[in-house]
Amino acid sequence: MTTSYLIDARGLRERLGAVTLLDLRPAEDFAVGHIEGSRHLDLYGISLNDSSEGPLASFLAIFKVLFGARGVSAGRPVVVYDHESGERASRALWLLAVLGHPDAKLLDGGTQAWRATGYPLARLESAPPPADPAKAPPTAPPLRGELNAGLIATRFDVHRAIGDPGAVIVDVRRESEYRGSEKRARRAGTIPGAVHVFWREHLDERGAFLPPERLRALYAARGVTPDKTVIPFCQGGYRSASTFIALKTLGYPSVRNYISSWGEWGNQDDSQIVVHAP
Repeated sequence: MTTSYLIDARGLRERLGAVTLLDLRPAEDFAVGHIEGSRHLDLYGISLNDSSEGPLASFLAIFKVLFGARGVSAGRPVVVYDHESGERASRALWLLAVLGHPDAKLLDGGTQAWRATGYPLARLESAPPPADPAKAPPTAPPLRGELNAGLIATRFDVHRAIGDPGAVIVDVRRESEYRGSEKRARRAGTIPGAVHVFWREHLDERGAFLPPERLRALYAARGVTPDKTVIPFCQGGYRSASTFIALKTLGYPSVRNYISSWGEWGNQDDSQIVVHAP
């Protein structure tokens, strides 16, 4: 079943007063131009380097607090955005889905699409007051305690997926990272059997997601099909979150973003690694 994780600029405009709107861009970008009514939340750089049970639980608990501090609750729809359909907003949306939010979407094309549709951006004239989670309406429950663990892949899941005909691992990093000529961890290379589909291949020239028929053809041509469990990864789970959204939008039933990605895998002594010649 197709999951509707995307909303276009016109759709957001119609619902603007009925959603919690989060701007995931750097603070300086938010200050000079943001969608009226949005709250700033920069999660970039908060990454996990150990996906075992304890660290993973603590890591996700941090995001429940951060989202709650921006007024996010399970009883109100959330829309996140970036300057395009970018990695920052994608990771925030994936985290909201993991944490069990029932209605979270990404503004497809981000502020570029918003402005291209003719809608203005507001400029920050003074520092906004901090959000107070205690002032949330009593009918708006917080993000529920149980996690959608099926949307997460740990290093243990990836180890099991290697060589499994029912799974496909997708390296969404740059070609140089995939081939090991660009080193961003103690060890360079890729995961054995991983197919390479650079994450920006599923975006158009405006930074929005390709139409479904083009998305489907792109991934099917690389053997990434809906009959398999798909595990995308990058360096820290940001770019691969965009791939997660692309595939779930197509209705892929089992897509699990490798939360720690190469930042963990490339620094583990027991991880299996291959290096492809340039």
